[in-house]
Amino acid sequence: MNLNAIVLAAIVVTLLSVSLSRLRKTKTKADYLVAGRSLPAAVLVFTLLSSWIGSGSLLGGAENAYRHGFAALWQGGGGWLGLLLIYFIAPRARKFAKFTIPDLLEARYSQAARILGVVAILFTYAGITSYQLIGGGDILHLVFPAVTSVQGQYILAAFVIVFTAIAGMASVAYMDVVIGSLTTLTMLVALPLLTRFAGGWSGVHAALPATHFQVFGDLSPVQASELFLPTCLLMLGNQSMYQKFFSAKSERDARNAVVGWIIGTVILETVIVALAVTGSALFPSGEVHAHPREILAYTALHGLSGRGPFLQSLGALMMGSIFAKIISTANNYLFSPATNLVNDIFVRYLRPNATDTQVLLVSRLMVALLGVWALWQSLHTESVLKKTLYAYTIYSAALTPVILAAFFWRRATATGAVTSIAVGTLVTLCWDSAPVARLAPAWLAQRDAIIPALIASLAALFAISLLTPPPSEAKLKPFE
Repeated sequence: MNLNAIVLAAIVVTLLSVSLSRLRKTKTKADYLVAGRSLPAAVLVFTLLSSWIGSGSLLGGAENAYRHGFAALWQGGGGWLGLLLIYFIAPRARKFAKFTIPDLLEARYSQAARILGVVAILFTYAGITSYQLIGGGDILHLVFPAVTSVQGQYILAAFVIVFTAIAGMASVAYMDVVIGSLTTLTMLVALPLLTRFAGGWSGVHAALPATHFQVFGDLSPVQASELFLPTCLLMLGNQSMYQKFFSAKSERDARNAVVGWIIGTVILETVIVALAVTGSALFPSGEVHAHPREILAYTALHGLSGRGPFLQSLGALMMGSIFAKIISTANNYLFSPATNLVNDIFVRYLRPNATDTQVLLVSRLMVALLGVWALWQSLHTESVLKKTLYAYTIYSAALTPVILAAFFWRRATATGAVTSIAVGTLVTLCWDSAPVARLAPAWLAQRDAIIPALIASLAALFAISLLTPPPSEAKLKPFE
């Protein structure tokens, strides 16, 4: 067995051990869904970082950097702005102390808002989970050529479903501490070494088009905004993030965690793009040119191997950390919608008096069913980058406006919120359909869905809210 295979096997065993170690401590609904509201700031930093930076950055963002250079940072930059704004939201979210975003939507708006919120989250998070499986399948194929990428997706889906179902938020959060540390360290060490192998930054510059190092590169400002907006708005409304805040020990821990999260995200996403750009200089053609989403794993496998035991070990660890990151993000985004089906549908409407044992059983069943749906989507996805933006856009247009309005706009009403969620979801889902392509002007039909979906959602929220009676003080009080 080669070194890369040994590292992957060790990571799988380690992650499973962490999950099993938390199993006996997972006895109640709060333990499973929000880790008993016991996570300190240090653990929150790494679990927030690991849940945010997954295949969207490691595959979609890296693919973008391979093709367009540092202009790919517009995608990550949206998240950075979102993080700065989140610093002021985190304490309020922890004070609210619910289980899911639909909890928040019902408390501030109505039951209809809760149900529509669940629908939008299911489409978004199953989509995000699906391309984690694609990324994991690609890595398994690179390390074990006899395993096809599709077979790798099946293998990873089985592992992620089992791992996520075991111990819920506690296992996810504590596992993220290990993964976040490993990924950050290996990529920081690998970047200067790979850059040297490419002839230094002067060599990288000479090997690539000048546009790879310009602010917009070969993208137009509109195309840059189509990368920036979905990421920013997903960050601001991300249920997985709010669940981590709901899991914090205190409001202070929630706010302090955001500071570490901002620093870690800016550093790691910049390093990811720089690694992809360096990889594009080292490997401008061949297999990776046809599948640029694999550039980071390919560079770890081929850029550091054959250069001595230390560098070969570093390459194996970098490959393993990317694989672990993908698993971590898949766990987070598979776990989160499962909590919606349990907390917002099963407990809320079907079995209000369900025991903790029943909740845990149904939670694990929902993880399995959603995992199968995500696997089905992964098998029918061609571009990770397109799938990333599609998933981000559903959430950004349908939920982020009403979530922010819940905290910052007292005049937002239940009818306005329900209309906004419905319009944002429908515009995103239908935007690439044939009828829209025929009816919309060509210059608009060719654009990604984020701008038309966001405009439609915001217009519905503001117009309908102003035309309907304002909410009662009882609705507003928990959000002050």
